[in-house]
Amino acid sequence: MRLLFSIGAVLVAGVLAGGDVAGIAAPGPKFESPKQRQAADGDAQSVDIELILAVDVSYSMDMDELAIQREGYAQAIQSKEFLQALKAGPNGRIAVTYFEWAASSDQKIIIPWRLIDGPETADAVSAEILKTPIRRASRTSISGAIGFAMPLFDEDPYHGLRRVIDISGDGPNNNGGPVTVARDLALEKGIVINGLPIMVKEPSYSTMDIDNLDYYYEDCVIGGPGSFVIAIKDREKFKEAIRTKLLMEVAGRTPERPVVRVADKDKEPRVSCMIGEKIWSDRWGR
Repeated sequence: MRLLFSIGAVLVAGVLAGGDVAGIAAPGPKFESPKQRQAADGDAQSVDIELILAVDVSYSMDMDELAIQREGYAQAIQSKEFLQALKAGPNGRIAVTYFEWAASSDQKIIIPWRLIDGPETADAVSAEILKTPIRRASRTSISGAIGFAMPLFDEDPYHGLRRVIDISGDGPNNNGGPVTVARDLALEKGIVINGLPIMVKEPSYSTMDIDNLDYYYEDCVIGGPGSFVIAIKDREKFKEAIRTKLLMEVAGRTPERPVVRVADKDKEPRVSCMIGEKIWSDRWGR
């Protein structure tokens, strides 16, 4: 079943209350026990979500789509709605990293882990996304993107209440290991995977596009508590869909009808999870 979301459904508002702890008004240095210092450091490193944005740059994406995609992420992070959702969280800050992917051995980090805690840090991340030259590469390895993303959480200096990989792409996995194997490894680690299937072009022989890419993402790619898919079927709504997705992730929203793993279903997935590999083999061999 397809999941449809609107921006209005995910706007959040909240006020974070806080206070200062007064120190002892006496001359000389202020001393802290190791336990107090460790607790303070832990609070300083806590975020509401560790979010990995994994963005498809395969040749099936045209230059216009790649540009809109970049602008969509940059503008979403700067938006008023995003900043409202950010501040409504228990910590009021998130950690984000952004990388581009294509083949199983082709991943490039554009934004290493960055803390976003307000307009200034959001603007800095947006500017860094936009200034990087756009590139394209061959093949589509969603499994490679997931495999590359998982160890990045271990490198993150921040500690999130949730760990999420966000996969955007316009075609099925056709390179590297099976996507379901990579997905299930991530789920075993407590990582949630969300999807942004891009379906703005008619399927064609040259691009490896398929019908019902949204079903493929729902049944084969995403998983974990609250996981969801937002399909982009209209080029004019590209940026809106990206903003909606980020708002849902930052706000920790869960869909009314959660999507479950293929392994949890009694029936076969609606689209074969090996369809990309089969199409590639039928057309060009291995």
